[in-house]
Amino acid sequence: MTSRITLLGATGYTGGLVLEALLRQGVRPTIAGRNPAALTALAEDSGGLDHVVVDAARPDDLRKHLGHGDVLITTVGPFERYGFPVAQAAADAGAHYLDSTGEVGFVRALHARHHQRARETGAVMLPAFGYDYVPGVLAAALALQEAGPSAHAVDIGYFASGPLARGISQGTRTTMRDGLTLPSPRRQHHRLVDERTASRVRRFTVRGRSRSAFLVSGTEVLFLPEEFPTLEAVTVYNGWFPALSRPLSLYSALVSAAKRLPAGGRIADVLTSPVLLGPPGGPDAALRARIPSHVVAVASGAPGADPLAEVHLVGPNPYSLTGELLAWAAGRLATGSGATPGVVGPTTAFGVDTLRQGCAELGLVTA
Repeated sequence: MTSRITLLGATGYTGGLVLEALLRQGVRPTIAGRNPAALTALAEDSGGLDHVVVDAARPDDLRKHLGHGDVLITTVGPFERYGFPVAQAAADAGAHYLDSTGEVGFVRALHARHHQRARETGAVMLPAFGYDYVPGVLAAALALQEAGPSAHAVDIGYFASGPLARGISQGTRTTMRDGLTLPSPRRQHHRLVDERTASRVRRFTVRGRSRSAFLVSGTEVLFLPEEFPTLEAVTVYNGWFPALSRPLSLYSALVSAAKRLPAGGRIADVLTSPVLLGPPGGPDAALRARIPSHVVAVASGAPGADPLAEVHLVGPNPYSLTGELLAWAAGRLATGSGATPGVVGPTTAFGVDTLRQGCAELGLVTA
């Protein structure tokens, strides 16, 4: 039996991509949001979908629309602001939960608040199940499997090519701006440590060329040790704009110093405001097709040691991939495919082999 899938945030940019992916799979979700007019119009344009008006800030309002074993997808962010009541409603109902967050702090707090409750109710809760950060988790898992028990460290780099400056959504720009003012967690000596974002710069080989990337947050540091308990070190990097990696390192140091001054928050807002420049929404299908993704994972015996294994995954545009991944996972959960309850990562939920096969079906493959 297939459970009901509810998509919260379908009228937004990322939600629209998830809806398109679900409809291509033949899935007709219930769409939810707080704007009755926009929901009604989208439901009609999508062939007469069921729709419900709910406020993401009120878990009781959402809870009455969720049944045990149903699937809730939410793309409503910022998740630190709107995500917790939605997650609470799913955990209490025993409904499976998926989101598109790139906010690692939210994921850490989600685990602390709702992991035990989700295990009690049987809810599988999969935060950040999109380009942030499924490809990195999968690439790292494959590299660690290939390297074997001698691997105790893994570095992950996210890259993309094409006209990327024009291909970043408004939501991503907001997340990037916030990320410059927040620390990035790393796994070091089996412990999580927070470091200044962009404080580290590393070079990866991508398509035969050496490219720089800077330290960022990633849920890989949270979830990979669940599958690989001997893993001592996990570090995540972003190389979307390789030439800017070292300047951004200096820029983040300036922002960090500004935050320690009186009225530092307002100064940091001014310094990071250029990151927000750009049009609303996100890239259309034609532009997304010109910006494929590339993720690298390098496993080694220790940080900085010679590589034991290196895995490259190439695939669709980051936004397109996010929509497809959320739809794929929702479909599996809705049909009762086995997955581990609680707030878990992609490989813990589905297993490395199933995740690899699912990603390959979506076009994310080893290079």
